Amino acid sequence: MLIDKINQLIEQSKGIWGIVIEDLDGGERWKLNGDELFYAASVIKVPIMVAVFSAVERGEISLTDEIILKEDDFVGGSGVIQHLTPGTALSICDIVMLMIIQSDNTATNILIDLVGVEPIVQTMKEAGMEKSTFYNKLMMNNPRPKGYNQITANDIGKLLKLMSTGKLVSEEASKQMIAIMKKQQIKDCLPEKLPSPYSNFNNGMTPWELAHKTGWIPGTRHDVGIFYIGQRKLIATVLSKEEDDLVSKQVLAQIGEEIYTYLQDSSLNV
Repeated sequence: MLIDKINQLIEQSKGIWGIVIEDLDGGERWKLNGDELFYAASVIKVPIMVAVFSAVERGEISLTDEIILKEDDFVGGSGVIQHLTPGTALSICDIVMLMIIQSDNTATNILIDLVGVEPIVQTMKEAGMEKSTFYNKLMMNNPRPKGYNQITANDIGKLLKLMSTGKLVSEEASKQMIAIMKKQQIKDCLPEKLPSPYSNFNNGMTPWELAHKTGWIPGTRHDVGIFYIGQRKLIATVLSKEEDDLVSKQVLAQIGEEIYTYLQDSSLNV
């Protein structure tokens, strides 16, 4: 039984976990510490993406609009834009793609400047993210922040459910955001132990897909997303803090493996 196995994995950990599992076929939902606040790390990039698509929906910007990269935009940490040549032009669509699939911090800050902090906060509220907060750009030296970027498993679960059912911004925007998240290049957490998606093509279709986004800083590690296995769909929001980085990664990988096995051949027992 999936939930029993997840509980066993968590019991071996010394950290704090916030988890929401929702089977979108059976409608069953399970949560652990659903309202516990966690530092958002790069998972905050998902609602930022939503805010960009909301601005597109309102006609304020277009995904094909181009932005000229400036050296002042470049920040460290994950991502590739910081290594590109200043003066390079990238479309907003490409910048969103890099923010999600490479967790690019420079791309993230460019998009925050583009749409604004308040619209991002409003987007989160409209999605039902009641306890989560957004204040800051990433990798910036800010010794006195007004607050911190924080999330809960319940809030991210709500966001992903709206996206998975075509109700986030619009049906077309939801499809586009899921397509971007399915291209994720950072696969060392939930999908780490899954079989190669290229090992068993069926009429050009891979046996599984995961539209997801990771987040990590020392002591904090998350992976959140939507599993697509055969005709099955399941939302998994897994947040962790106060745990050794190697342990949290191993637990996340094992949870992903248990979800994969469950979606193939069992039913959720809560």
